[in-house]
Amino acid sequence: MDAELWVPVLTAGLFGLLIGSFLNVVIYRLPKMLEREWAAGCAELSGQPLPEQEPFNLLVPRSRCQACGHQIRWYENIPVLSYLALRGKCSACGTPISIRYPMIELATGVLFAWCIWRWGLNLSGGMWCLFAAMLVAMTLIDWDTTLLPDVLTLPLLWAGLIAANLHWIPVPLSDAVWGAVGGYMSLWLVYWAFKLATGKEGMGFGDFKLFAALGAWFGWQALVPIILMSSVIGAAVGIVMKLRSSLRDGGQIPFGPFLAMAGITAMVFGPQSILRAVGL
Repeated sequence: MDAELWVPVLTAGLFGLLIGSFLNVVIYRLPKMLEREWAAGCAELSGQPLPEQEPFNLLVPRSRCQACGHQIRWYENIPVLSYLALRGKCSACGTPISIRYPMIELATGVLFAWCIWRWGLNLSGGMWCLFAAMLVAMTLIDWDTTLLPDVLTLPLLWAGLIAANLHWIPVPLSDAVWGAVGGYMSLWLVYWAFKLATGKEGMGFGDFKLFAALGAWFGWQALVPIILMSSVIGAAVGIVMKLRSSLRDGGQIPFGPFLAMAGITAMVFGPQSILRAVGL
């Protein structure tokens, strides 16, 4: 790597660590914010008074230990380093802190550095950093809650179409549009076919929107490789979880995380590499 490229790549990696720390907040708080909105809507429709609650959003209140309520100080919230300095425990009560927090920070930092190394410190590199951050957040939110919020899937879809139109990503606008249409409609048809055959819902509408967003970013030609990769990853994880008796009630596994992981795989290696990996 050229010496001149080290600086933007390293800077992007450090910035990615900070964004990863923010994504930890998004992953934990966004579903709770949505639950509050839904509860408020139900109360309004039923004519019930809304209970008084302290402000809760992505900025307030400040982060605190979920076990003892200790407010996290700024020097206890430095990505990765604070986790190591605290030895993975709360400084007040000693409750273990999930290793997932620094792993998300590291993953985001690595993805940001890779995007800038691959596309450069420009609009293209910035858009792919945005793409990676959104998928990291959606992977964990869907895994935790089986929700893919519209506030994430729809902006990702529109960002892909806009980026294609402005030539910030190497996908013609027509391919991006048909990728979005094909991504949404294909899973929509699978959903209804499964529901009519079994009377059950096999996936959520958020999966349609996420697949549509991936189609917008990679074009319609990438839909088959992405759905193939996500299915393989999902099947492998499902088998491991079943062997370890760790499946959730009902044996259901959210499909969104595997779509997101396939999207990141396509970003790093290219959609066609997925087909070559399986001999197609």
